Amino acid sequence: SFHLLSFLWRYGRRQRALLCCVLVAAWEAARGQLRYSVPEELPKGSFVGDVAKDLALELAALGARVVSPGRAQYFALHASSGHLVTAERIDREQLCDVVQQCVLRCELIVEGEMKVYAIEVEITDINDNAPSFREAEIELKMSEVTAPGSRFPLPEAHDPDVGVNSLQSYALSGDEHFSLSVQAGADGEKRPELVLAKALDREEAAFHELLLRASDGGDPARTGTARIRVAVLDANDNAPAFSQAVYTVRVPEDVPVGSTLLTVTATDPDDGTNGDVKYSLNKITQKASKIFHLESKTGAIRLVRNLDFEEWNSYELELQARDGGGLFDTAKVSISVTDVNDNAPEISVRSALSEISEDAAPGTVVALLHVQDRDSGANGEVRCSLGEGVPFRLERALDDYYSVVTARELDRERASEYNVTVRAADGGSPALRSGAVLALRVLDVNDNAPVFAEARYSARLPENNAEGALVLTVRAWDADWGQNARVRYRLREGRLRGAPLSSYVSVQAETGALYALRSFDYEEVREVELWVRAEDGGAPPLSSNVSVRLLIADENDNAPQVLYPPAAPGWAGVELAPRSAEPGALVAKVVAVDADAGQNAWLSYELAKATEPGLFRVGLHSGEVRTARSPLARDAARHSLVVVVKDRGRPALSATATLTVVLAESVAELLSELGSAAAPAEPAGSLTRWLVLAVAAVSCLFLAFLLLLLALRLRRWRRSRLLPPPSAGAALRGVPASHFVGIDGVRAFLRSYSHDVSLTADSRKSQLRCAGGSCCDTLPARPPSDVSDALVPMGDDMVVNRDHSSTERDYRRSDLQIKILPPWESALKWGLGGGAAWLHPLQSLR
Repeated sequence: SFHLLSFLWRYGRRQRALLCCVLVAAWEAARGQLRYSVPEELPKGSFVGDVAKDLALELAALGARVVSPGRAQYFALHASSGHLVTAERIDREQLCDVVQQCVLRCELIVEGEMKVYAIEVEITDINDNAPSFREAEIELKMSEVTAPGSRFPLPEAHDPDVGVNSLQSYALSGDEHFSLSVQAGADGEKRPELVLAKALDREEAAFHELLLRASDGGDPARTGTARIRVAVLDANDNAPAFSQAVYTVRVPEDVPVGSTLLTVTATDPDDGTNGDVKYSLNKITQKASKIFHLESKTGAIRLVRNLDFEEWNSYELELQARDGGGLFDTAKVSISVTDVNDNAPEISVRSALSEISEDAAPGTVVALLHVQDRDSGANGEVRCSLGEGVPFRLERALDDYYSVVTARELDRERASEYNVTVRAADGGSPALRSGAVLALRVLDVNDNAPVFAEARYSARLPENNAEGALVLTVRAWDADWGQNARVRYRLREGRLRGAPLSSYVSVQAETGALYALRSFDYEEVREVELWVRAEDGGAPPLSSNVSVRLLIADENDNAPQVLYPPAAPGWAGVELAPRSAEPGALVAKVVAVDADAGQNAWLSYELAKATEPGLFRVGLHSGEVRTARSPLARDAARHSLVVVVKDRGRPALSATATLTVVLAESVAELLSELGSAAAPAEPAGSLTRWLVLAVAAVSCLFLAFLLLLLALRLRRWRRSRLLPPPSAGAALRGVPASHFVGIDGVRAFLRSYSHDVSLTADSRKSQLRCAGGSCCDTLPARPPSDVSDALVPMGDDMVVNRDHSSTERDYRRSDLQIKILPPWESALKWGLGGGAAWLHPLQSLR
């Protein structure tokens, strides 16, 4: 502190004052308030102060603006430089009429920080106004008996400037009878008085012309003049006298125009014109002269314009009562204006957000409000509040500033926008109220995952559906908005029967429609379990899954399949029924299955065709073929039964099975019956060969000769290569007897064997093939061994071929096919005899 005092002492008074002002400005800036000083009448855009530097803020980046409390904006802010400049030419006398220190206030709104700073700018006076008199010509009347030294008040000059630029001196010129005396009033004002320096003589001069000059202290000085005309009158020894030296009146600001506020009274005991009193305003401000009017005859002061307490709350007038002889008296009138609650609170939105994110933290500022009431006292006390049911609250920021902040977390799904009503009420009676509405839109945040309409979806899809068929549509809703609520669907990865799930079904990304990409077969896939994911368009996206179950509905697309008797080519199974069988004896059983399900797989059996109707019947549901009656002697030994197997589908599908039933008491009788039914067949191969040779011989002799030579050579070569099969009989005898069973007198194979024996003179074509047994318990047809007349000579070859033409069975494709040449006839007879040994009956097996 000692060094600071030493530093200040080195400088002069002016430098110390300037430094103090700088320190005061720095202190004001440190506590959030700036103060500047500029002279009046500066042109628009003149520099006032560097706000950005004084506040140490980057106003260009944060965004700032200047607002004034009133309607007029006197200052502006350069956004790029941060300088405070004048917005228009400022006239100090117009703004601050009688105030010595003219200070304009404004606020700096920093948008980026949502803060407000107070700024005060003092408007200093310049000498831009000359002193002026209210009347350019003044007329005075004086009696000739007026004693020298008498003083007469003169109208004061008015200079709107202040300080040294205001009125400083008066000067009088023009006549030696008068002099000028300037008195200093209690309020510091200079009041000119005309002093009679020399006695008047009306006969010498009836009028005296004087010039009163008023000068201010400006550099250069400005002056104003008024001409004084003094008329010398006859003697008047009584001056008017006011009833009060000071009149005081209090009126409310809402008093009607034209009302009489006060009536002053002055009396003069003189008679005639010397006692005729006239009232006039001796001293009045320019503003008051527009509001009040004085009746010169009655002394009534009337209101000619509305009073406004907020604009001016008191007025002082100086009245003069003058009689006809020129004598006068003065009095003061003090008019006080009382406040009336005639101004509602004013709410100004200085800064406000139009939209806010729903994840904004509690306490986020959304608006900055300025609230004021031009009334005073209780009428100017303002209480602010917000509408109910909104997640916002008010906080006082600075003096008359309020911040609207969020009171809790926002949820756009509950309310997407708010119209926040700010209400302000003053303390008057009755209270006046005003309001402002802040429109705030809540921006969406992706905080809601899609929700499916159902917890689990299921659908039935008939099999054999068309590719691309619509299965069902899943729907999900997202409570968010815009892109965050845009839902897209996709399948979750999976596999079905080793193939990707996406190869079976697909989902449309936009609509959620589920389509079948292939035709489903109930017999292969009966149920499909899959998951569909719904994902919104947020960042990051949110998703949810739903289970979809597809049940493949069976269609009657499979006809019954007969397992027994088999429908394979070459099958010639024979069922044996004893002639002594009782009614209801089991003969055979037709076994069939249906790949469908439900009633589509319910099978029924019926006998469609029989050689002897009424002899056999078929179980409706079991497929068992039983005797309907006992066989008679007249009944044929061989019977063909056609059994129809139907399902219960719509339409019904069916299959047929053909059974050959032989009525015989033993296997030998069975074989005898089978052998007697066989018939020889024409060897079509030899006929074709000789026909080709004949055509070739007729066509070309040369070609016939060549073919003959070739045939001879070929025949000799084939005979040399042909060898007899030494082990054919052993192979046939190697079938064990345990491979046969009997079922209720029906001899049948448990496991059948297929033997193809081909014997020719050419050993290359001689073969014996024994095929493995099948799963069918039936009796293969075999030609009986004791048939010898089936040998038909064909030149050098003999072919044994038995064909049961009566039962429409081709035994050339049966389980036993024998082709033999003459040298091997004994092998054929042996083979047939061995074949009889195969049919070894066993005990019946059901």
